[in-house]
Amino acid sequence: MSSDNSLSLADALAAGTVVLDGGMSNQLASAGHDLGDGLWSARLLADRPDAVSDAHLAYFRAGADVAITASYQATFEGFAERGIGHQEAARLLALSVELGRDAVRRARAEGIVRPLWVAASVGPYGAMLADGSEYRGRYGLSVDELEAFHRPRLEVLAAAEPDVFALETVPDADEAAALLRAVRGLGVPAWLSYSVAEGRTRAGQPLAEAFALAADVDEVIAVGVNCCAPEDVPGAVEVAARVTGKPVVVYPNRGEAWDAEARAWTGRSTFGAEQVAGWRAAGARLIGGCCRVGPEGIAGIARVV
Repeated sequence: MSSDNSLSLADALAAGTVVLDGGMSNQLASAGHDLGDGLWSARLLADRPDAVSDAHLAYFRAGADVAITASYQATFEGFAERGIGHQEAARLLALSVELGRDAVRRARAEGIVRPLWVAASVGPYGAMLADGSEYRGRYGLSVDELEAFHRPRLEVLAAAEPDVFALETVPDADEAAALLRAVRGLGVPAWLSYSVAEGRTRAGQPLAEAFALAADVDEVIAVGVNCCAPEDVPGAVEVAARVTGKPVVVYPNRGEAWDAEARAWTGRSTFGAEQVAGWRAAGARLIGGCCRVGPEGIAGIARVV
């Protein structure tokens, strides 16, 4: 595994609460990097890998225990559209894990001695489309087709030896079923987190049905939600804990809404560290932030935890 911990993430969750990092894209943007490309933060794997390591380190300094890699939007198909061949794309996927590992080494050199883990981000099919469809789901693909899309990059990421897969921002129970099939036999544990709204997946399925898919999957060490409004977290945590009996993962946005056409965030922030105690009481054990939640927000969570 990528970390130097004697404690696995699954064991850590059994013992207490683990702090996730915040949004990769907003941290890179705040450092002055242009993410206007369809590859989003994954473009910097090729252009500025040092910036990705810096972003991970900023979150470790803020109190995060887990770095989520910049591979959310990194796919063979997406890279191919920009003239990057299969072999180079595989190298960049593996590099995303190595950059997380590099940030762990840098954190150790700075005297950060708590357990640190690297989670390989696996975004939904809609992330590759770069048109906001990861907030809708229902792509018109079968479970088999979605599994065939996800499995090759999961194999490459697994070979890079992350501590865990972050199967994240999943809008649709069908895609979750495909991902759960795709991770089998790879030897890497995973968490599964849906993007939700008003008690349902973004595709409209009841959360109890969506979470139930992961209940008996041995590879899954946590289930939950991410890239949603903070207001959607408490109900989702309760359902996930009740249906699966597994630790729950939550990392919402700040509360603004993403306008895919304008490629901008609208609305106001409703995210606050004071909400963490309630999430923990409901069963959340992996807690962090997604889009627009930066190191300051993660530091607030770490203080509560």
